[in-house]
Amino acid sequence: MNQFAIHETAQELIPASDWAKKAFRRVWDTATSALDAGMSGELTWKPKKNTRSVQANACMWAHLSDVSRQVVWHGQKLTAEEWKEVISAGLRNQRAVPGINGGFVVLGVRTSRMSVAEMANMIELIQAFGTEHGVQWTAPAWMRED
Repeated sequence: MNQFAIHETAQELIPASDWAKKAFRRVWDTATSALDAGMSGELTWKPKKNTRSVQANACMWAHLSDVSRQVVWHGQKLTAEEWKEVISAGLRNQRAVPGINGGFVVLGVRTSRMSVAEMANMIELIQAFGTEHGVQWTAPAWMRED
């Protein structure tokens, strides 16, 4: 059993509820040992939402690549990265502000911090947008909801 030393910070990521009981037990054992040794401590619980999977990320980029190759947007061809910004901004109803050297900057678009549900919504929006604009999907079948 991995015990934390009583003089070290005990930090552990708890990925699922079935792990929680064991993780909390280890922290509790360490804390009580430290308290018995005359030390004090601080306990913090920081909830974290689950983020997108590697598969969802691959799906998103495959779809964005298809859109990038096939859709002309207001007379312009956009890269997959630019489409990610456009679509994620639409998903989150992001604000745009003037840039310091002209143009506009979309605020707060970070797909890497999206929850599982947000990523599912992102992929769904890409598919809906692409289908509406005649995109022929080339992604593997497991990536499509056909």
